[in-house]
Amino acid sequence: MRVRSRRARLMRGGLAGAALLVVSACSAIAPAASPPPVELPPWYAPFDYQLGGAYSPPADVALVVRDSTEPPATGLYSICYVNGFQTQPGADWPDDLLLRENAGAPVVDPDWPDEHLLDISTEAKRELIFERLAVSIAACADAGFQAVEFDNLDSYSRSDGRLTLEHAIDMARRLVLRAHQLGLAAGQKNTPELGSRGREEAGFDFVISEECDRFDECRVFTDSFGSSVFNIEYADALRGSAEEVCGRPTTPSATIIRDRDLMPTGSPGYFFQAC
Repeated sequence: MRVRSRRARLMRGGLAGAALLVVSACSAIAPAASPPPVELPPWYAPFDYQLGGAYSPPADVALVVRDSTEPPATGLYSICYVNGFQTQPGADWPDDLLLRENAGAPVVDPDWPDEHLLDISTEAKRELIFERLAVSIAACADAGFQAVEFDNLDSYSRSDGRLTLEHAIDMARRLVLRAHQLGLAAGQKNTPELGSRGREEAGFDFVISEECDRFDECRVFTDSFGSSVFNIEYADALRGSAEEVCGRPTTPSATIIRDRDLMPTGSPGYFFQAC
């Protein structure tokens, strides 16, 4: 069984959790009269993945991913992180929208025990979850981000069969449509099991992958999304040297190597290298 290796969650949940308390579901799902154009992320220049805290990005970086609690990077294409399939630490969710074990306890992400899996198992619950997440998507658009990435699309793989890939695709389709209505490009996070369905059925515009070289998954993403694959490898678990990782023909051109905790520059352990 593959051990998932995902981003640090050091500063997440403030904007999403607060916004859910003050914005009504009706305003969250009301479509724009004329959707603004969607600008796709630039794949041809280095990017930076700043989920451990915002900082001034390295020179030549054209795209930055930040948590929804942070402002977008000034003058750069900015992607907003939204936890689309699990709860943010400290966020208040209705009990009936949390996936439950047979004994009744909420199902937790084993790698992130302060996050609970959202129960996307029925049409009715997916719609209620969507209405709440739509608030976070709107907050990203209002803050000035150009795109959004939806994390934990693969939560079904941690549900002990209570959730399915079909549930995840249907939920993703709703989130992507709302992002597009607000002029935001929408990014698929990991989940190579989708194959081409992420683009063709859910409507994702690009992929943010973690360690696709380490786990030999890159071609699955590039076969469906071409150059629109933004990959992060972690310096503590490279498959060979950084030069070997960057030199492999299957490695996406938009690949960076970062410290696993995604620390801000100047912090102990900070590492950034662009292929």
